[in-house]
Amino acid sequence: MTTEIPRLIVCGTDTNVGKTVVSALLVQGLGATYWKPVQSGLEGGSDREWLCRLLNLPSERWIPEVYRFQAAVSPHWAAEQENCCIDSDQLDLPAVSSPLVVETAGGLMVPLNRQWLQLQQLQRWQLPVILVARSGLGTINHTLLSLEALRLRKLSVLGLILNGEIHPDNPETLEQFSGVPVIAQLPHLTNLTATALAEQWHLQDLNLNLKRLLKNWSEHQ
Repeated sequence: MTTEIPRLIVCGTDTNVGKTVVSALLVQGLGATYWKPVQSGLEGGSDREWLCRLLNLPSERWIPEVYRFQAAVSPHWAAEQENCCIDSDQLDLPAVSSPLVVETAGGLMVPLNRQWLQLQQLQRWQLPVILVARSGLGTINHTLLSLEALRLRKLSVLGLILNGEIHPDNPETLEQFSGVPVIAQLPHLTNLTATALAEQWHLQDLNLNLKRLLKNWSEHQ
């Protein structure tokens, strides 16, 4: 991998922590292709469909899901309800010439099938991770546990993005105990638009920060 064509994984400490919003932030800022290989929960549309509407993303910059399931439950169970089993061999990274943002489903330890955790899929991909976490109460425990799981499996974490109301202490505490930088704090955006995300991208100097972190990651591979 080179820093000219970055590829990264967006994971969360839990469900509904804002992975898709952060993915949209990164897809827009990097001019990246978006891929969410496994989607469970289709009422109201998929995360890909929401992101594409938000960014007005052209068809050449998104890749269809490999698996789509109706039920908003863990992917392994959603698959079973449709008489299906997620095959990890079908989740190979796509070959694209642009930057790539891959959004996972749920948290790190979510089962994709009865023998295979999402964390094992990350080990197969071997790409740097951006971990998305809530900004408020409970995030220290969830985030440190998730980082420990990634560290034990020797997976590289570029940084944390905290989503929600800005907290006066949690970012510093997370950095202190984990050694992982908080690269952005995405506030609650009452008017969530592509323009609002672009403003956050520039306000938080994410372009420079990500280039630096990706360069450092690449040099240590």
